[in-house]
Order: sequence, then C-alpha cells, then structure tokens
Amino acid sequence: MSPGIQAPVPRRLRPALNRAAALAAALLVALAVLSALPAPAAAQTRVKDLVTFDGVRRNQLVGYGLVVGLNGTGDRLINTPFTEQSLKGMMERLGINTRGETLRTRNAAAVMVTASLPPFPRQGTTVDVTVSALGDATSLLGGTLVVTPLLGADGEAYAVAQGPLSVGGFSAGGAAATVTKGVPTTARIANGATVERELKFALNDVGAVRMALRNPDFTTAIRIADAVNGRLGAGNARVVDLTTVDVRITGAYVGNVPRLIGEIEQLPVRPDAIARVVVDERSGTIVIGDDVRVSRVAITQGNLTVRVVETPQVSQPQPFSNGSTVVVPRTDVQVQEGNGRQFVTVGGNVSLQQLVNGLNALGVGPRDMVAILQAIKAAGALHADLEII
Repeated sequence: MSPGIQAPVPRRLRPALNRAAALAAALLVALAVLSALPAPAAAQTRVKDLVTFDGVRRNQLVGYGLVVGLNGTGDRLINTPFTEQSLKGMMERLGINTRGETLRTRNAAAVMVTASLPPFPRQGTTVDVTVSALGDATSLLGGTLVVTPLLGADGEAYAVAQGPLSVGGFSAGGAAATVTKGVPTTARIANGATVERELKFALNDVGAVRMALRNPDFTTAIRIADAVNGRLGAGNARVVDLTTVDVRITGAYVGNVPRLIGEIEQLPVRPDAIARVVVDERSGTIVIGDDVRVSRVAITQGNLTVRVVETPQVSQPQPFSNGSTVVVPRTDVQVQEGNGRQFVTVGGNVSLQQLVNGLNALGVGPRDMVAILQAIKAAGALHADLEII
C-alpha cells in the first residue's frame, strides 16, 4: 500500500466509528465548558445565621409551683417545709381550712417552672415549659402541674402553666438495689403555658435596624455592611464596632421593617474568625480552627511510666510462741521511660489536614497533645489563640 492512500473502512465498522467520533466531540465540549467555569468560591453563610436583630429576642420566664398526683415519690414534708406551706396555702384558697393540721402526704412536690417566651408573642399562644424538682422528691413521673404564673425579669406575669408532666427518665428499686435511667426529677410539658400578656414593642416604629454579631469580628462586620449596601444602596449600612452593624430604614421599607429584615437575612456573607485552638483538659478534647498556622518546628515527646505494686505479706509466729500475727508491707516500684522518639517536623504554610497529619505522626494521645500544643505556644510557633476550658 503506497503512502497517503487509506484503506476503505468495512461497512460493518462504520457505525461504531461514528459513535466513537461523536463521543470524543462531546468530551471535548465538556472539557471546554469546565475549563471556562470559575473556581469555587469560599463557603458563604447567610446573614441570618451570623447576627441577631435588636428587639427580636426571647425572654426568660420563671415560676414556683406544685406538682400533685405522684405515686409516693414526692417531697418529705418534714424535710421541705416550703412544700407544706404551699400545700396549705393552695388548700385555703380553695376553701379548705388546714390551719394547725400536720400534712403527711408524699404525693406532692415543690417545683421550679421555666419557659422561654418567643419574640412578639400574642395572647393565647402556647410555649413549652420545663419543670424541675425543688425539694427531695425522687421522681415526677405521673404528676400534674397545678396552675402556675410565670414571671418575667420585671416581676410581671406573662404566662400561666398547667398540665400533666412528661418525664424522660425513671427510677425503680428495692431494699438492696436501685435502677435509675435519665433524670426523673426533671420533666417537660409541651405547649404547657399560655401567654397572657404581650410585650410592648412595635418593630415598624424603629428608625434603624441594629444587628449584633454572634461572633464579634471587624472583618465579618465590614463584609455584612458591604453586602447590605450592595443590596440597598451605598450608605445605608455602617459598622459601629466589631459587634454592631446599623441599617437605616428608607424608601419602601419605612413602616415595613419585617420585609427589610427578611431580605437582609438571606444575603450571603463569608464570615471571618480568629485562629483559635480550644482545649478541654477534662475530657482531652482538642478543636483546631481552619486558620491555625504553626511555624516550622521540630518536636519529640517521651513517656515516663511509674508503676507501684503493693504485695503485703502476712508474718505468723511459731506455734505456742508469744508472738502475734502482723502484716509486712512489700512495695515494688518500677520506673520505665519510653523509647526516645525521633524528632518530627511540624508546621509551615500548610493546610489544616497537613497540620493534623503532622501532629498525628507524633503518635501520642490527646492528653499528651495538650502538653505539646502548650509547649508550641510557649515557643512562639503557634499562631493562634490557645483557649483552655
């Protein structure tokens, strides 16, 4: 066959070659499209998850009440006089005279009732309540909370709670053993409190919306203000400090503040944070932030193990002698120093995963890792806040 002359393709192979050519063309188009796409941006978070709005908040309520209907697991009135006084006061309000009488019931318990009042509650709405035993009651299982006013920080009653308790734990036992699961002295009542007083706050009457950052940071505050100005126009948002961003209410949003807040909440912002390493010495938990960097350092760590074994022996006197039996202490102390590990290099301009891999290469447990991080911080090579809790 002479050069430049191609042999004819057999008829049976032509469909396969056509499909292969079409597939190759589609692959080239896909690669061209992917190469034209921009690089993935850093993770962004809604403003709604970064800030709280001034005036849109929960309020804590607390009250003192009585739980009745317990199956002999209530307060011992001889040990909790306030429970007896509360029972007598409740009975007198119901027209029953108990003055001078001694109550011996174990079916009642004094409790503290707590609830969280949501923003802008309306009369008649319901909220969940938590009931916690105040005296020496062993269980609130099967009890019913008697009508209890719930007070705010100003001393005013904003809700009234009442209803059967839902206990997540139980306690059972006899003379020699007791089994307890969960905490039977704490219970909840779903929708157990009814709101009776509304908070006096008109959101549409405010002249500006103030946002408070959950994690104060100047960079994040500036990015939030820039995002709001990009949506509403320059000059509408300004950074007051690292915690606060103010937004003016202008134009169509005057008298329609909820809509303004709803639009601000959905704006995407990339939050910033201080590089931080959090260490919980009690549990040995270590959390390392993504921005943590360590200068290049060499680390080695050795273990020292001290083992003390007590094997006391009994020394008995000879028969018919005047001696006495005594215990002779025998103590065996062993000191073992772990084999010296070679130095491991950690640090440099690396990612979080590379940093973790370098620390894991030391082959030490979490508690030894705490000491290593403290030593790196003392050496000035850990470029982050080391917070020990």
